[in-house]
Amino acid sequence: MSTGFIDELVMLHGWGMNAAVWNDCDPAAWGGAAQHRIELPGHGNSPFLPSLNTLWRWADACLEAAPPQAVWLGWSLGGLVALAAALRAPKRVTGLILLTATPRFVQAVDWSPAMPETTLTQFYDELRADPSATLARFLALQVRGSESARDTLRQLRAELATKPVPQPAALALGLELLRDEDLRGQLPDIRCPALWLFGSHDALVPAKVAERVEVLMPGAQTEIIAGAAHAPHLSHPLETARAMRAFFATLPAPA
Repeated sequence: MSTGFIDELVMLHGWGMNAAVWNDCDPAAWGGAAQHRIELPGHGNSPFLPSLNTLWRWADACLEAAPPQAVWLGWSLGGLVALAAALRAPKRVTGLILLTATPRFVQAVDWSPAMPETTLTQFYDELRADPSATLARFLALQVRGSESARDTLRQLRAELATKPVPQPAALALGLELLRDEDLRGQLPDIRCPALWLFGSHDALVPAKVAERVEVLMPGAQTEIIAGAAHAPHLSHPLETARAMRAFFATLPAPA
């Protein structure tokens, strides 16, 4: 038996972002679940403590703010944190939606669909010199190639401006997580249903990651949203909502 309705949905934004990026995500269009828009450490109104210095501690911090059980949605870096939460507390994460996310963000000999490590290194160096300019460049990269790049960039800027800017230490650590973390080998340990959504024009997480995910996590669903870049929930909200509702309909009904 299946249900098209879920009770709780945890939503994690990406690097340098905050919970305002979900402002236009209508709960009814996304399946009717209660939305828990949790901010990553040091982003928006979330505090950043020296002890929050690993991916797993970021996952723990998000788990502390999350309901006892929920489907978790993670966008970009938020997807990496959502994967870590599912590994950390499998009974609490009943489903995963990985939105333009990847288990490894940088290229390797056996992982070509990813950013060159030099790109992240450049971001790291620029961040120390001029955090605001680095964030602006990253925003532009997120929409590059999208059919509605200009409108999406304007929307992102407006939403981010409604909350405090991220703390520099949190931004620096976030870049380190994007550069260093590799969860490919742990994907088979995740047993909950999973949907991976990619954008066909994404300049940060290539859509070809879908092929690799299908090998590493055979039970997962993958979908590529045509014309979208790194923020399909903003540039292609109808297509994103449709894919999510279809995924929710496959989830087992609550006991």
